[in-house]
Parts: sequence; structure tokens; C-alpha cells
Amino acid sequence: MNLFLLLLLLILIFNAIAVVLTKNLLATCLIFMAQSTVMVLVWILLESPDLAITEAAVGAGVSSLLMFITLKKIHVIDEEAGKGGGNHNE
Repeated sequence: MNLFLLLLLLILIFNAIAVVLTKNLLATCLIFMAQSTVMVLVWILLESPDLAITEAAVGAGVSSLLMFITLKKIHVIDEEAGKGGGNHNE
């Protein structure tokens, strides 16, 4: 159990560093979602189910949804979709 908690804490530190170093906004949002998901597991291991449910709903759910909507409105998601996956004009 302690080894699993230590692994989760290392993932949290790695995610925090990755968010700072990542220049791609879409990837940053995905890392933020991963951070919230790991925090849900940490809250469950710390026997705080009310905080885990709140983190899942607000952290991984509503906040991520709002960030994705914002990226869509500033056309970051459209540009990323156009760069990868092949040429759609053929």
C-alpha cells in the first residue's frame, strides 16, 4: 500500500513538472486531467471518499470540460486536428 502511494506521489510530481514544461495546450489539459485522476486515487487511499468524489467531479470533470471548450473557442483544438492524421483535402 505504501509503495503504491509513493508511486502515485511520484506521478503527481512528474505531472506537475510536465505541465510546466509542455508547450502544447491540448497536452497540458490532458496532463491536468491525469493529475486530477491520480488525486482521486490518493484521496481514496487516504480514506476521504467525499474529497475523491469532489475531485472527480470538479477536477477531472467540470474543469477539464471548461478548458476543452476554451481551447475549441480559441481554435487550438482545430489547429491540432489539422496537423495530424493525414491530409483531409485529398
